[in-house]
Amino acid sequence: MGKTRFILPNAFTSMNFLLGVFSICWVTGAFPSKNPILMGAYFIILCVLLDKLDGFAARLVNASSEFGAQFDSLADLIAFGLAPAFCVIFAYKSMVPDFFDANTPMMAVALSVYVLCAAMRLAKYNACDSENYHHHFSGLPSTFAGAVNAILVVFLMNKGVFADPNSSLIFLPVIIMFITGILMVSPLFLPKLQPRKNKAFNYFQAVLIVITYIAGFMFISQSLYVLTYLLILVACYMVIGFTIGLVQRNKIIEEANAVAKEK
Repeated sequence: MGKTRFILPNAFTSMNFLLGVFSICWVTGAFPSKNPILMGAYFIILCVLLDKLDGFAARLVNASSEFGAQFDSLADLIAFGLAPAFCVIFAYKSMVPDFFDANTPMMAVALSVYVLCAAMRLAKYNACDSENYHHHFSGLPSTFAGAVNAILVVFLMNKGVFADPNSSLIFLPVIIMFITGILMVSPLFLPKLQPRKNKAFNYFQAVLIVITYIAGFMFISQSLYVLTYLLILVACYMVIGFTIGLVQRNKIIEEANAVAKEK
């Protein structure tokens, strides 16, 4: 198969990279659209759905490489770092311009924190975490951070929050962007979605993943049921996952140290 085996995983990474770029283009108005924020958020969700396929393809054809790892991180920075930040900021700028102008410093700080934390989280993963933590994420993965921000913006847009600058929820997207940025570089642990010893749990996990992929592709419909399901899903995963990570923290660190000593 030779070097051609690297084409498939890098093709998925390329799609992620380009979808992230398209998201930025759409939300900033570079391309005409009736609902640029929705389109930008949808591209981010598509990136989330495609994110694991490059790694799966690389393992399938035995095409893992240092180039692939670096390319994947660069694509993730665009898709889950820059694109969600632009989506949130331009949601405010296009729908509540007076509110945006009055709170520009806050927007700039939140955007800076989120993007910098995404970059540091991806660099840290490549440098340390990918080899030491096999069953847990150290900090919130940029994939989930991007998903949370994209889903929340469209959900609140659907609820009419951006149509009312006096709404008590108007600050929520920028606050969540700031919090998810901090969580990406936090010392908290989150269990990975992996096969477990419990077969019933594995079946449940598989069904949940299938339903989530279907809901993700239906995101463009703006169905309140789809948006609510996705928002509850990511929120539950984060809350329950981080709680489990806190309970098992010492065990996780001990296992990581043992792995590091074996190298």
